[in-house]
Parts: sequence; C-alpha cells; structure tokens
Amino acid sequence: MFGMKKQPAPTTGSTPFSGAAATTASTTKQRGQIGEDAAALFLQSRGYQIIARNWRPGNSLRGEIDAIATTRDERGHRILCFVEVKARMGNLPQTLTETQPPIREIAAPQEAVTLSKQRQIARLANAYVSLNKLDNIACRFDVVEVWLSRDNAPLCSLCVNAFDYRE
Repeated sequence: MFGMKKQPAPTTGSTPFSGAAATTASTTKQRGQIGEDAAALFLQSRGYQIIARNWRPGNSLRGEIDAIATTRDERGHRILCFVEVKARMGNLPQTLTETQPPIREIAAPQEAVTLSKQRQIARLANAYVSLNKLDNIACRFDVVEVWLSRDNAPLCSLCVNAFDYRE
C-alpha cells in the first residue's frame, strides 16, 4: 500500500554504549528487553526520534514492530523507519570492534531476519502507515543487532535499509 522510495544499499556500523550497563538478565525475555533498550539509546544517539516501541496494530494482524522511528536522509528528507532488534548474548565476535563496522563469518543482522519475519514486519508497517495516514513519507526497514555481555556494555550494530518491502 505504501510506496517505498529506493534507499541506498544496506550499511552497518557499530557503537558501544558507555552509559549502558553489562547484562545480568537470566531469561530470554529479559535479555530481549535489555537489547531493545540499548537499541533505542543507540538509535537516538544517531539522530533517530523514537515514535513507538513494541507496536502492535490491535487487530487481526499478529506480531509487533520493535521500534518505529523517524530520521533524515542525506538530503534532509524525513524517513519513517521500522526497526527490528536482534539481541545476541555471549562473547562478541573477534572482528566486532568499537571503531569499525562488524565484518564476521557469522550472519549479519539483516540475515537474522528471515523472509517470513520480513513479510510480517512489512504487513505491520503497512497497517501502521494506513492507520496513521502517512502515505506521503518515505519508509524503510532497519535492523539493529545488539551484542550483550556479562562483562561489557551492549554493543550495537545498525543495518540501514536491511531489506525491501515484501507482501
């Protein structure tokens, strides 16, 4: 229903959060919440304005969008971003550093979002755009991967325009 303007190819970058604490959560749900909180701080530090978190349409559609935010492209145009957060617990990949984008042998953040999940997010995004009458704004799908550690602050990696709209 909404027309997505073609964005540049996916890009990634990683940033540690000195203000965030190390992870002491024991359940998957707790780790997910910590990951989403770290992702929200990370996005805000990059100029995103969070509109909604854990958005559900409240109708027959299933699922949720982890975060909905606005940002600006390189020309200053407003973009509506639907963000999926993937939290990972354990040792950070050796190539994931504070100063350079992650280059690693394991799956990139956007690859952790399956085709089925992409379709679900796209359907939910379509519902959000329709419910809020936002037909004239460019939209995109971003993925934030959050590496959680018991010893270190969360480390976030952003993939801008991680996948295209799919019905």
